[in-house]
Amino acid sequence: QLQLVESGGGLVQPGGSLTLSCAASGFSLDYYAIGWFRQAPGKEREGVSSISNSGKTTKYEESVKGRFTISRDNAKNTVFLQMNSLKPEDTAVYYCAAFYWAREDYKWTDSKIYDYWGQGTQVTVSS
Repeated sequence: QLQLVESGGGLVQPGGSLTLSCAASGFSLDYYAIGWFRQAPGKEREGVSSISNSGKTTKYEESVKGRFTISRDNAKNTVFLQMNSLKPEDTAVYYCAAFYWAREDYKWTDSKIYDYWGQGTQVTVSS
């Protein structure tokens, strides 16, 4: 069974940190670009960050630049999203998605290009 599984979400105080993981099972992420998306209650899903299959290209949504870092460990078949200086507005369900693409250029914010999605993990930033 091909699937992505997110983990690492939880409740954290403003200014705190969390690291989300996106682990693939049933397939190798070697040729997949990975995107992280989030959806807050009453809002549309938005792209947060993306990393190319090689790891050479990373992208970030403007509001998370300098606070979030995306990385991947292909040997572990896992992608990470390190989130620092968290704010209440970061509260959302976070999803990872995989796109079969071995080039550096792609429209990472377009959710339609992704082939597989995880079930999501809740991140709540609150005091």
